[in-house]
Amino acid sequence: MKLPELDSETIDRILEMAWEDRTPFEAIELQFGLDEKQTIALMRREMKESSFKMWRERVTGRKTKHLKQQDFIEGRFRSQNQKGS
Repeated sequence: MKLPELDSETIDRILEMAWEDRTPFEAIELQFGLDEKQTIALMRREMKESSFKMWRERVTGRKTKHLKQQDFIEGRFRSQNQKGS
């Protein structure tokens, strides 16, 4: 999978957002232009294999990682570094 050229600061921020349970993949796509598959590919590339497996196991099927599956919209936490409405 082709990933865009990203500087180390941007990669670090994407990894941080992907690691957070309540940050949906759609927020990463809105801010950085990486869809879910690209984010997963970046995580796989940048993390140790054991850490990646642990992360994938944790986020697979998690409602909070997908806006359409979330039971809540209003009042959710949003980092000041996160763009979007």
